[in-house]
Amino acid sequence: MGEPVAVAFLEAAVRLGTPLALAALGELMTERSGVLNLGIEGSLIAGALGAAFGALWSGDATTGIVMGAVAGFAVAALFAGFTIGLGTDQVITGTAVSIGAIGLTGVLYQAAFGVTGTALTLPTLGDVDLPLVSQIPVIGPVVFNATPTAYLSWLLAPLIWWFLFRTTAGLRLRAAGEDPDAAAALGVRVLRTRFWATCFGGLLAGTAGAHLALAHAGTFAENMSAGRGFIAIAVVVLGMWSPFTVLAAALFFGAASALQFQGQALGLGIPHQVFLALPYLLTLLALGTRFGRAKAPAALAAPWPERRP
Repeated sequence: MGEPVAVAFLEAAVRLGTPLALAALGELMTERSGVLNLGIEGSLIAGALGAAFGALWSGDATTGIVMGAVAGFAVAALFAGFTIGLGTDQVITGTAVSIGAIGLTGVLYQAAFGVTGTALTLPTLGDVDLPLVSQIPVIGPVVFNATPTAYLSWLLAPLIWWFLFRTTAGLRLRAAGEDPDAAAALGVRVLRTRFWATCFGGLLAGTAGAHLALAHAGTFAENMSAGRGFIAIAVVVLGMWSPFTVLAAALFFGAASALQFQGQALGLGIPHQVFLALPYLLTLLALGTRFGRAKAPAALAAPWPERRP
């Protein structure tokens, strides 16, 4: 593989893996608290539309990123209000939130811009070049000449690890996801912890959607999230609920997606469907092993307090 081809492949892997990394790291925090948020797809698409509106209104991509994050936060807060506040089923509510958000963003987009054959052009988030180190062969242009959202995803992994395993607040969050009854007995406000963990996950999912619109595509299209929120949940499973391995799994998914488009250029002679299926096969393998199951929070998706008829 020549250097230009390798650089192009790695850049595509990072570009495609970044929204998955952001969404998956947010979902990791949510699931560590004991909540399974299938509404993450809704936060993603809402973040993309919020970013589009914000960037067009202000003419600035950074403002768009912020508004996208806020939109994702709002969708997650809606999901949390029903599942944590009212005790509705997390799977059913999350599915409904995602489907509703996909439909609503399509309606709002058409109401604002109409149905035209011309793609919406948005201000884009440029790459941030780090002098000198960006000149390192192959790695430099990929790692040290990336978008701010890519740098953010790489920074979040160690920060989330530190929060979860080196702070009292992180211990309380993990306790809420492992044994909420014991956590409550020790003074942890389980419902509040789960609510804010879910909202934080939505914030990062909204940022991921904003990346899609302003750093990846430079436009908005209906349903442009294309299932990435659900893929992010698979990334969390493959990463076994650990920040560093979740980041690695997201980049692996990004690389597999990049190979779909660059397999011919690389001369691999392998059908692109193989690369599309590989990450999911590994996810199923992780789920099917004792080691993979042992990493899931014990109270994941379990309502609390338990409501009996």
